Amino acid sequence: METSNDSIRVDRRTALKWVLAASAALQLPAGAALAQGTAKSAAGYGKDPNLLKIYQVGELWPLTLNEHQRATATVLSDLIIPADDESPAASKLGVVDFIDEWISAPYPNNQSDKPVVVQGLAWLDQEAQRRFKSNFSALMEKELVAICDDISASKPAAQYEQAAKFFARYRALTAGGYYTTPVGMKDLRYVGNVAMTTYDGPPPEVLKKLGLA
Repeated sequence: METSNDSIRVDRRTALKWVLAASAALQLPAGAALAQGTAKSAAGYGKDPNLLKIYQVGELWPLTLNEHQRATATVLSDLIIPADDESPAASKLGVVDFIDEWISAPYPNNQSDKPVVVQGLAWLDQEAQRRFKSNFSALMEKELVAICDDISASKPAAQYEQAAKFFARYRALTAGGYYTTPVGMKDLRYVGNVAMTTYDGPPPEVLKKLGLA
């Protein structure tokens, strides 16, 4: 497993498009995720983001995660989807930026995820300090796995129930972000709307059965 505090930064226009595309993958209607509410807590309904514009940080709405939280999020994302021989780790595709944009968007579904993620990241640090006297992002792989095993169990112990809810949602956000990128879709062997290079028509036996040959 590769764990690193370094993740690529994605421009906000790309991240906003990504949030819209991932809404379906995360089982949230796109209209609910990106057509309700307003930016910057304005009264009433405002305009949705112009996806052709390149927004500067803070111009549309403030992002949520600070650098320490990003470091925790990076390590957790890469623990959930590590690099392998064919694909990079989650953070290398900008998944942390995607999650930050997701929980920062001022729409009801996104805002319901914000306290779950922020409090969950804080819990990881608290638990890491309690067990290993270190921040989560500085732990060794076996220590990271020890914590995550307890909060990813199908039936977590009572003291981990809230953390388990966080982990389940964060895992869904990580996977939803990762597998809606071109690299992630390739990793799934998803072909999509791609024209076939050659097509010789229906098999002769099928045409014969239909009386067309």
